[in-house]
Order: sequence, then structure tokens, then C-alpha cells
Amino acid sequence: MEQQVQIGKGYKYDMKPLFQERMQKLLPQQKDFESFEKIVHTGPRNFIRCNTLKISPSALLARLQKRWSISQPYPEHPEIMLVNQDLLPGELGNAIEHIIGYYYIQEISSMMSVIALDPKPGEIVLDLCASPGSKTTQIASKMQNQGTLIANDLKLDRIRILSSNLERCGAANCIITKNDAIAFCSRISKTQMRFDKILLDAPCSGEGTLRSSPKTFLMWNPKVVKKLSRQQKKLIAFALKCLKIEGSIVYSTCTHSPEEDEEIVDFAVKNFPVKVESIHLPLKCREGVTDWYDKSYHIDVKKTCRIYPQDNDSEGFFVSKLTLLKEIPERKGEYI
Repeated sequence: MEQQVQIGKGYKYDMKPLFQERMQKLLPQQKDFESFEKIVHTGPRNFIRCNTLKISPSALLARLQKRWSISQPYPEHPEIMLVNQDLLPGELGNAIEHIIGYYYIQEISSMMSVIALDPKPGEIVLDLCASPGSKTTQIASKMQNQGTLIANDLKLDRIRILSSNLERCGAANCIITKNDAIAFCSRISKTQMRFDKILLDAPCSGEGTLRSSPKTFLMWNPKVVKKLSRQQKKLIAFALKCLKIEGSIVYSTCTHSPEEDEEIVDFAVKNFPVKVESIHLPLKCREGVTDWYDKSYHIDVKKTCRIYPQDNDSEGFFVSKLTLLKEIPERKGEYI
């Protein structure tokens, strides 16, 4: 049974021994691990993203500063805003500016996938696992509602949330599809349609969300990590078949697990004509790991980005970007 200690109105959960061992292997310096352990037991900061489809960052800032202390910590990305004060429960979500779609409540590390993808107006873009829509609305904003954005998800309840967020944010260039991601890509790959860019923000074990979802401490399971890793390899294998030559795919997760991060990029590099791109993000990134227990990954996985909460006072995240170099030939049998 996991130990929990009451702190104020909440609880501090101990790390499971194997999870702690793995994180100490990723963070071998004791002070670094201690910083990680300390920050994951604190709540996340209050970040929001200006929805430039409806309002400019300067106009939104002027409105919100009448109510809250607001800063724009990244000059090259004025749409990213931080509320520098304690808020009442639901205060951000109940504000009129949120209700009418002037901003989206989104954790800072979650914004990095779309910044890496860099979608442009006029492109054809796929968000393969789109709900609840934080990154989908961010893509639409970057595209200025020009071009075509396909947002796919499987479960109807998740699609309802996705649809609501897209409508609230005025994402007019978006088509919602309800499909199993692998089946969807399999069908698309048999047509002439190809995407300029694909976002694969994959289902994962959620190790990076400990600050906002402390029960992840209890739910973490190494068997789930292995199961998800197999699923993620299938997802990227089929997604790559839908990409244009010289097109880009961003593979991201909110976990620290190398089996779900570098191992997926390693799998793609070793099985498909792709190259790993260097990423330049406003957050501090650590390079990807190339050795994990008994496994060795391709040297290019170092170009991927590990976002640790103690480095940025954020949630944890992983971001990678790959470019397709040539058409993928049809193969018989499974990739994995």
C-alpha cells in the first residue's frame, strides 16, 4: 500500500520504489533528483494561451491586467501568459474571457509540441489524438484558420469536449473525425492524400503530470509503460505513412519514461526513412537518453527534448520532431 501524508487539504503520495529507481537513473545527481522530488509535490503554475484567432496578446493582456497580475515570460511567444497570483477554484475557467474563447487554459510544457511542429497558414495538418483540443486550438491559431486541420479522436465523449473547445475558440478550418488512430492512418495511406505536418501527442503513462494529477503516483505501473510503448510504435509507424515527403511529424508525450519517448523515436529511425530534427523551444530542454538499462538507442535521439519540472517550474514533457525523407514502401507483416 502506498504511503500518503496529508498536507493542508491535499495529500503527498510517495513514489513507488521502481518509479523512484527509474527517475534516479534518469536524474543521477542527488540534488537534481531531490529538486524533482520536491517540485512534483507542489501544484502547477497558472498558464494560459492567448487565442489569436479572436484577440491579440496585447489586447488580452490589457483586459486581464485589470483583474490579475499577468506576465508574458517568453518575449518571442507573447501569446503565452502567466497569472502570477493565487486564484480561487474555477476562477480562470469562469472568467468571461475564457468563456468566449479569448484564452485557453494550458500548461506551459503542453504548448511546446505545437511550437515544435510550427504549422503554417495554408498547410494540411493532422492532429491524430486531438481531444480535449488544447493543441488543436493552438494549431488552428498558428494556421490563422487558413488551410485544413483534421482533428481525430476515438471516443464520442472526448469528441464532444474537442468540438466544444474548437467552437469556443473559433477554429473554423478544422474537420473532426471519429476513428481509431491506426485504422484512420491505414485508410489514408491507401489514398493520395498526405499531410504537410502531423502531431502525434500519444496516449502515455502520464509521469509528467504528477503536479496537476498527484494520483498518478498511485496509478503508475511498469506493465502499463510496456503496453503503451508497443501501442505508440504502431501509432508512429502508421502515422508516418500519411506524411508528405519532407513533411514533419512531432511525437510528444507527458511522460519521462524512455520506453515511451526515445524508444519510439529510435524505432522510427531504424525502420523508416526519417531524420530527427533539432528542436529550439523557449523552455530548458535536456537531450534525449541513448542508453536505458539493457537498451541502446540511435545517437540521433539526443536531438529530442526532455522537459523536467525542476528545470522550468512546469509539468514534465517529451518532444521530438522527425522529417520524412522519401516515400515509405509497402511491407507485408508487422513492423513490431
